[in-house]
Amino acid sequence: MISSGAYNYINVLEKASDASWTRNSVISNNIANVDTPGYKRKDIRFEEYLQGAVSGGSSLDDNIADADLDSLTGTTYTDYASSSYRIDGNNVDIDTENAELAKNQIKYYTMLDSISQEFKRIQSVFKTS
Repeated sequence: MISSGAYNYINVLEKASDASWTRNSVISNNIANVDTPGYKRKDIRFEEYLQGAVSGGSSLDDNIADADLDSLTGTTYTDYASSSYRIDGNNVDIDTENAELAKNQIKYYTMLDSISQEFKRIQSVFKTS
């Protein structure tokens, strides 16, 4: 994490991409355990933490500047609420997991592209100064 106001958005995007990377691993683990009796799918809770950290102020810039990024991390949880798809108690639906994996990969690469764009903006400011 870079401690300068110019990098606030990059720092938030870094936290979000870290959570997305972790979600990718968790979803891959769900897919690997699709045939494990009694296995319950897992996921990452992050988006609601992010929303809470960057909302409520007068502007998004101020909210991001004031966000406590050290406490902004995703947490893994087990999805017991989902119904079991099989008699053995496993609740992993392979089609849903594959769709979630594809969606998450798109999010992850979009965040990486956004980080790259932010660095290019900062670089262009230094070039014109």
